[in-house]
Amino acid sequence: MKTDVIKLDAKKAGSIDLDDEIFGLEPRADILHRVVRWQRARAQAGTHKVKTRSETSYSTKKIYRQKGTGGARHGDRNAPIFRKGGVYKGPTPRSHAHDLTKKFRKLGLRHALSAKAGAGELVVIDAAELKEAKTSVLAKAMKELGWKRALVIDGAEVNENFAKAAGNIEGLDILPSMGANVYDILKRDTLVLTKAGVEALEARLK
Repeated sequence: MKTDVIKLDAKKAGSIDLDDEIFGLEPRADILHRVVRWQRARAQAGTHKVKTRSETSYSTKKIYRQKGTGGARHGDRNAPIFRKGGVYKGPTPRSHAHDLTKKFRKLGLRHALSAKAGAGELVVIDAAELKEAKTSVLAKAMKELGWKRALVIDGAEVNENFAKAAGNIEGLDILPSMGANVYDILKRDTLVLTKAGVEALEARLK
């Protein structure tokens, strides 16, 4: 499929052919859902922790005699049945990550790119470069182009001035091609690819 290429000043800079196997698929929600779940599970901090009865700070002395009280038999106050006692089978630090094959992850990225292209939310620019790291210049360009929540994906490396300027603008992120991922692509309203980014993604996903 052919699409127009523009510059940051909104002027046309020719056109580019996008690979239909990457940008022309019929997006499948089930594939995108599985990849996003995999990403979010890997990012989840499994640092939740409660104290068991061996970690609470009570005496381990038997609270009263075993027999003759007419009540239940108890050991110490650390038992889960008592207030401020230990928690039984509570959460402990662990990883929430699960496996997903590389082939499936690549497929998910293809479907995410195709979803943006199919919805008309894909823009290709000539290059994401600025002569000076000026936020005001980039913010003005974004306003004129109508980008509110955008993700820019560049080639192997990101232009330092552009990255510095983008860092001060809410709703604008920039990633190198190797950082492209399904969650960030779907989260933004507009996906912006540089020509170098298109080439790098096509090489990565073929």
